[in-house]
Amino acid sequence: MSTTPPDRMEAALPAIRQLQKRAADLEAQRTEPIAVVSMACRLPGGIDTPEAFWDLLAGGGEAIGDLPKRWAGLDIYDEDPEAVGKSYAREGGFLTDVEGFDASFFGISPREAQSMDPQQRLVLETSWEALERAGIRPETLTGSRTGVYLGTMSSDYNGLHHHDLDVLDGYVNSGNASSVVSGRVSYSLGLQGPAVSVDTACSSSLVAMHLAIGALRTRDCELALVGGVTVMSTPATFVEFSRLKGLSPDGRCRSFSDDADGVGWAEGAGILVLKRLSAAQRDGDQILAVIKGSAVNQDGRSQGLTAPNGPSQQRVLKDALASARLGTTDIDVIEAHGTGTTLGDPIEAGALAEVFGPGRDADRPLYLGSSKSNIGHAQAAAGVAGVIKMVLALQHQTLPKTLHAEAPSSHIEWDGSGLELLQDNQPWQRGERIRRAGVSSFGISGTNAHVIIEEAPERAEVAEVAAEEDSGGPTPGAVLPVVVSGRTENAMREQAGRWADWLQQHDTADLGAVATTAALHRTHFDVRAGVVASTVEEAAEALRALASGGTHPNAVTGTATPRGKIVFVYPGQGSQWHGMGTDLYAHNPAFAEAIDACDAALEPHTGWSVRRVLTDPDHPDNPPLDRVDVVQPALFAMGIALTAAWQALGITPAAVIGHSQGEVVAAVTSGALT
Repeated sequence: MSTTPPDRMEAALPAIRQLQKRAADLEAQRTEPIAVVSMACRLPGGIDTPEAFWDLLAGGGEAIGDLPKRWAGLDIYDEDPEAVGKSYAREGGFLTDVEGFDASFFGISPREAQSMDPQQRLVLETSWEALERAGIRPETLTGSRTGVYLGTMSSDYNGLHHHDLDVLDGYVNSGNASSVVSGRVSYSLGLQGPAVSVDTACSSSLVAMHLAIGALRTRDCELALVGGVTVMSTPATFVEFSRLKGLSPDGRCRSFSDDADGVGWAEGAGILVLKRLSAAQRDGDQILAVIKGSAVNQDGRSQGLTAPNGPSQQRVLKDALASARLGTTDIDVIEAHGTGTTLGDPIEAGALAEVFGPGRDADRPLYLGSSKSNIGHAQAAAGVAGVIKMVLALQHQTLPKTLHAEAPSSHIEWDGSGLELLQDNQPWQRGERIRRAGVSSFGISGTNAHVIIEEAPERAEVAEVAAEEDSGGPTPGAVLPVVVSGRTENAMREQAGRWADWLQQHDTADLGAVATTAALHRTHFDVRAGVVASTVEEAAEALRALASGGTHPNAVTGTATPRGKIVFVYPGQGSQWHGMGTDLYAHNPAFAEAIDACDAALEPHTGWSVRRVLTDPDHPDNPPLDRVDVVQPALFAMGIALTAAWQALGITPAAVIGHSQGEVVAAVTSGALT
């Protein structure tokens, strides 16, 4: 038996360690958490922001209403379940203002917009909003490897034309293709990462999320827009399920309730902006929550093509836990599929009990709920709506109750199951134990998906960062500009009105943060306006005047023109005045940092402090500013610091020129001198 000589083993150790490190790196990449850095949604009942969604959830409200006006004249309601071509339900969860698409905003002609499925219009709007809510100006992503993964279902918009060949105008095919739901977003924003439309029926948005998570981990994309959309352009789904006797007569999903009587259909759209957690932390993003793991599988052969399969649901739950490297007791709550059917809900609850029930402490039940009880079953958008709900619950530290669940289903064995139906709001506070939730979606296609999310990590440096921001930000009462813009004057004034509404509803908001967001994290279109204010109330008042078409002494309007090259001109002696640097030093961090640097460089040669001359002009130890040997270093420092202040705002010169000591400033700005 031969053995390897010790010297050869020693020589092989570096290679072995390198392979071990490579394996560890690949495993870390394969399981890296994914950060949710922004969310946007359109949901029934006029809900157009996550904040409005939370208000509905936390207040125990519902967004179920009458059949939409766009179906007016179709006469589809008949209370008789046997009536052919009719629906015995006349309520559901419907989007308002589906027709209110601003085509010109996205550079789309009215003719093409008319042929576009409203689902494409909705994902354009919500994707744009999700990016801006993340502090990302959409135009900055042009050419980037940003992915788009969207769940969608077969479009029925073309069905409005009843296959009339005369309406085919060259836009109908692309306007109704499922593939273009994601492709339209990539095209409009100039994104060059993967664009994938997913149709697995009601699990579509979570399957899309699963694919996006994998793409982010394998570096197929650096940023991903992920979600789902459903708009019912025709009542076909209502009529079809009336034939199956699967509809809730009053359009409400009674999830896990003893009163469950069928599904209540709804519409909606939801978009998340996702990044790898390490990238989000590197970029200083606000992290709303973290996706720890996900899984997708298929029912295979069950009781029927559309019947759920309990064992397959168990497997997808276990696979998601394994993906997240978590145990069953690590999960606090499940946002369930929970459609409110007497077949599906007991099967789902049974699968959850089989996986999570064994070994669970009686005082720590697995809470169970479903947002379908509030908004109905939004089909391809249902999964992402559930994720948004759980992210909001983490933020607000509350688990919202499930409606219509006063009597839990008698078809479910609750005792000893480890499950507890959320019949009331429950506190869910951050503590020593990390909070986590699972979200399930099961498609009529048989494709099941489960995603596990957890609370955002606390950053150790939060206090330090906050202290830095407090010291460098605008002081209370400082006069600040708030800017708005639009492609047209009407759009600009509408934007001003929305900002005014928001400020009036958030009168304790930080005006400095609002001004920063408006200036740096929103797209600037050609028609522009700005207001200056020192309080939220003043800003809201001036913006309200703009919105109404009027004028205000603190507001200006105008149209941007193409900017030419910028030249910085630095003056010589004679431009000085007493106290010229005082306010800027106090309020502008870039200016102050540059003054400090100049002071450190000059004082060894001058014997006096240029910082004190500029920021404390009446100090008794200051030399007089009218002395040549004082004014020239002071103006030099002012030139350097003003340059830093402009450059911090993104204003960079193409050329510089100066006179006297201004020549020296120009030389420093150009890099000719340190």
